Formats: sequence, structure tokens, C-alpha cells
Amino acid sequence: MTFAELLEQVGSMGHFQIIHVMLLVLPILLMASHNILQNFTAATPRHHCHIAVVANYTCNDNFTDLLACQELLRVSIPMDVNQQPEKCLRFISPQWQFLLDANATTTNGSEMDTEPCQDGWIYDRSVFTSTIITEWDLVCHSRTLKQLAQSIYMAGVLVGAMVFGSLSDKFGRKSLLIWSCLQMAITSSCAAFSPNFTTYCVFRFLTGMALSGINLNCMSLSVEWTPTKHRAAVSMVTGYSYSIGQFILAGVAYAIPNWRWLQLAVSVPYFIFFFYSWWVTESARWLATAGKLNQALQELQKVARINGRKEDDKLSVESQAAEYYSTLSGNRRYCILQFFPHSIIFAYYGLAMDLQNFGVSIYLIQVIYGAVDIPAKLIGFFVISFIGRRVTQASALILAGLAILSNIFVPQDLQTLRTLLAVFGKGCLAASFNCAFLYAGELYPTVIRQTGMGFVNTLARVGGIVAPLVRMTSEYLPSLPLIIYGVAPIVSGITTCFLPETRNMPLPDTIEDVERQ
Repeated sequence: MTFAELLEQVGSMGHFQIIHVMLLVLPILLMASHNILQNFTAATPRHHCHIAVVANYTCNDNFTDLLACQELLRVSIPMDVNQQPEKCLRFISPQWQFLLDANATTTNGSEMDTEPCQDGWIYDRSVFTSTIITEWDLVCHSRTLKQLAQSIYMAGVLVGAMVFGSLSDKFGRKSLLIWSCLQMAITSSCAAFSPNFTTYCVFRFLTGMALSGINLNCMSLSVEWTPTKHRAAVSMVTGYSYSIGQFILAGVAYAIPNWRWLQLAVSVPYFIFFFYSWWVTESARWLATAGKLNQALQELQKVARINGRKEDDKLSVESQAAEYYSTLSGNRRYCILQFFPHSIIFAYYGLAMDLQNFGVSIYLIQVIYGAVDIPAKLIGFFVISFIGRRVTQASALILAGLAILSNIFVPQDLQTLRTLLAVFGKGCLAASFNCAFLYAGELYPTVIRQTGMGFVNTLARVGGIVAPLVRMTSEYLPSLPLIIYGVAPIVSGITTCFLPETRNMPLPDTIEDVERQ
């Protein structure tokens, strides 16, 4: 009797599975709040050099008072090509002639001697009362530290995938989920009290590690307790929980404009997840493949009771220690599996972490980015269920890449069209992301599923680390980031065509199961 048949006998998609999935999607609900949190905690408001050219008088640290300071601003700060105060330069000495000559042009001002800001910056606090940018002056010569902070967080996610993926195959899904929730709660809360940028990055790195552990184990526990015919539906529910989390983040960030309180607000709930994770049921598949057959049988009997079934059959799942990557099919499958999640995450965060450049409210664009996931993932669900995983993955990736590349040819002043293309591309990537972890979980056998998923997640997070850094290449060629973000998913979509289809196929438990496929 296969494990899939045992799941049917203990109640298929019964009360246990529904409760189990509900408990596991709650931690995923707030994962978006950490992955794209820096859109708000590291938002860069308008700013210019601090003005102090008159004794005992400075412009207030608020752009709403600029009218009172307009004349002082004019003689102290040169204007850029958009007739806005320069962000990083000031006049070496006040240009009082601008007050005498009302017709003095911006060009006249730009020809005067200037110097970098020496006394700090004045920030617009009308939207964000405090961010890590305003608190630690991560602007001008320090502006790249903003992208560095996000890359360090993603590096933590990468390391977490490597560490927690293999540990989960050794010690079980439940144990690592409990630890990850505790680490997430503590380190992400500590980040809110960081006294400096270095400490903040350390805690964000540890938070990223914990997030990987939560993601990997929640996904595996969901898939491994779900009957074959219901896996796509469970994957859709899991994906929607992440999308809803984006709405939650937009609302919470709007209500809490201070970065420290916002960081704390999205961190404290993980203490609740830690306490109830002790009652999550360990994967019977893992217990069986780890040689703990009696415990696996006890878990199955408990599930049968919750589902109102009586289960007396013996569990017999053979545990194998053979090396999965020893066969040609395993090697090919392994290589492709590492590549397509990398491209998804790479392009996804390339778009998702650039909300301030759309020229509209950052809160509105965050809601739009979350809203597009709803139809995208619903369409993806139907394609996954009725056509297959491979077609869904390949088509979503290629369409996303084409949408991103299309923005290269759209003029900057057509912001609506540029936003629509970016939103469409993000929707395709969301559908692809939803399919990716389901597909990867179905391709790996139970004996190394977490190790394999850990490797997949590791390579994916390399994309997350590189994505913010690629944004810096716009200083050399404005369209270069879009070219890189667009080409990667297209190439990945093409390679996905070489993977086997897993629709309506039982999960492989052993190496032999994979080789038979």
C-alpha cells in the first residue's frame, strides 16, 4: 500500500488536513511583511542638505514648512534639472544675489561652487515619520547601504535554506518549525531596537534564516499530509495567504509610519506561532522514511480518529539512503530545479522592492501589487489542475520576462502603462512562485525532500541577494536592470520544459520511485 493510499484511508482531505493547513498558513501570512518590509522601513523620503546659514535659525525638519524657508532654500541649495532642491549638494557660500534678481535661473545656480552636505540632511516627514534612511542618514554617498541591507537579509534567507533544509531531513519538520518560529520572533523583534545600522543588519540576517526554516517546513508539512488530488488547492491557499500578507503590510505600514514600531508589529505575532507550533503534527512520511514506523503509524491513527475514520492497516514505507543525484535524470532534474526558483525570486524582488519609482503612493502600489496576485494565482491554479505544472511554470516565467523587457521601450512619462506592465509581470511571477514550490516538492522524494527543497531555496535566495544589487547598475545604463530582470525568467521558462510532468502523480517516497518516474 502506498502512502497516498493510506492518506485516502485515514480520511483524505478531512477535518485534520483542513485544520493542519490553516495553522500552517498563518506564519506564511506575515512572511510578506518581512520579505518586502524595507519598502516602508527603508523608504527614502525627499531630502536636501541641512540649512544653517543664518545664526540661530534653520529650516524646520519638515517639508510642509518649506514655504517659510523658500528664500533661504533658494540661496543655499542649487536646483536639479527637475527644479527640485539637490539632494546631496549645497552652495559653499549663500548666493544672496538670487534674492535681488528674481529672474535668476536654475542654470545660474548650478554654475556656482557647491560642496557635499556637511551638516546632515532635512527630510520630508509627511509620509514616513521615521525610517532607517532618516535615522542613519543612508543617502547620497551612503545610499547603497539601503540595497546592501536587503541583500544581507536575503543572504540570511539563503543560509537558512541550506541549514534548515538538511536539518529538517535529519531531525524532522516539526522540530525545525518550532525553532524557526522562536528565532523569527526574537531576532525580528530585536531588529526594532537596533542602535545602529550594523546591528540592524545582523538581526535582519538572522530573521532571514528563520524565515527560510518557517517557509520550508510549513510547505513540506502541508504537502506531505495532503492527498494527491488536493495538492494544487492547498498550494493555492498557501499562495493566497502570502498575497493577503501584502495587503496586511500595506495597511499596517500606513497606520504605523515609524519604522521601529512597524518592525515590532510584524514580529510579535511569531511568538504566538511559536507556542501553537508545538501542537502541529509531524509528517508521517518523514517518520516512515526515517525508520520511525511505529510513531508514523501512531500519527496516522490520530489523523484517522480526527477525520472520523478507523485505521488498522500497517504502515510500510521503505527508507532508502541511496544518493538521489547519482542518476542522469536526477542530475538533470536537480540542475533545472535550482535554476527556475532563482529566476523567479530574482525578478520578483527586482520589481517588488522598487515601489517608490512608480510615481504614485507607495501604499497604493503595494495594494495593487498584492491585488494582482488574486487573479494571477487563481488562473495559475486552474492551469496547474487541468493542464499541468510544467506548462504553468514555463508560460508564467516567459510572460513575466516579456512584460519586464517591454518596459524598456515605454517612455518614462507614460507612468500608467509602465505600472500596468510591471503589475502584469509581477502577477505572472506570483503565479509562477505559487507553482514552483508545489512542483519542486512533487519532484523530490520524501527521503531527501527537505534537503532538496533547501538547495532549491538556497539558489532562489541567491537571486534575492543579487536583485537589489542589480538595481545599482542603472547608474551606468538606466535600462540595464530591466534587461537583466527580464532575460532571467525567459531563459528559466525555456529550461523548465525539460522537467517531467507531475500532475495527478503520487509523491515519490524513495529513490526508486523517482527513477520509475
